[in-house]
Amino acid sequence: MSKIAASARIHPLAVVEDGAVIGENVIVGPFSHVGPRVVLKDGVELISHAVVTGNTEIGRNCRIFPMAVIGGVSQSLHEAGESSSLTVGDNCTIREGVTMNCGTVGGGGKTVVGNNCLFLANSHVAHDCQLGNDIIMSNNVMLAGHVYVADRAILGGGCAVHQFTRIGRQAFIGGLSAVNYDVIPYGMLNGNPGVLGGLNVVGMTRAGIERSTIHAVRRAFKQIFEGEGNIRTNAAAIRDEYADCKEVIEILDFIAADSDRALSSPFRGKG
Repeated sequence: MSKIAASARIHPLAVVEDGAVIGENVIVGPFSHVGPRVVLKDGVELISHAVVTGNTEIGRNCRIFPMAVIGGVSQSLHEAGESSSLTVGDNCTIREGVTMNCGTVGGGGKTVVGNNCLFLANSHVAHDCQLGNDIIMSNNVMLAGHVYVADRAILGGGCAVHQFTRIGRQAFIGGLSAVNYDVIPYGMLNGNPGVLGGLNVVGMTRAGIERSTIHAVRRAFKQIFEGEGNIRTNAAAIRDEYADCKEVIEILDFIAADSDRALSSPFRGKG
């Protein structure tokens, strides 16, 4: 049997399958479909014609617009019906036609989306993606499987992100960009193929980062990408110099971490 809170409003033309858990003040609009393993936490609204399926949990106060399909089986060629899940955090807005897939056993079995994220029309979150908080994905953004996106990143309309790619905190990806390689925190990437053009200074300023810190990050950026050694060697060499600047250390840690992808740079992708 479904567990439906007394304050929930289920339209008579909606389908809520046995086993679903529906929280307080949830609204399930007409022609929406809620699967048997779905949890809709308090305040969720499915406006109409929305599908939430699979082993999926939707956080508090999320709004899901028409024609979105959330929690569908992965599109991996290795998908064999194993148990997997999708978790969406609180206060997310999921606009028309958005798709989000559950994970795969080979990728850890979980797709995770953080809090306060905005997904504009027809954007796609594939299997095993891990997304942080306060992310904006514009119209038609495509994340392949196993992509990692950190807090406050902004992805411009129509950009495509290669599987296993990492996008650092507060990075900015320009519209129609091809993201083939990891993008450092605070980085700004544009083009096809994508080229790291510099830092997201506007975003850093809006986030309240002090001007002196921004100047330090800019200086470190030049040392990393324009130094005589390779990127990782240059990054390691300046760690002590910037020990008191957490923003630079965040970039250095990102560069030093293990990854399946190479790093985007101002030169990679240019002819």
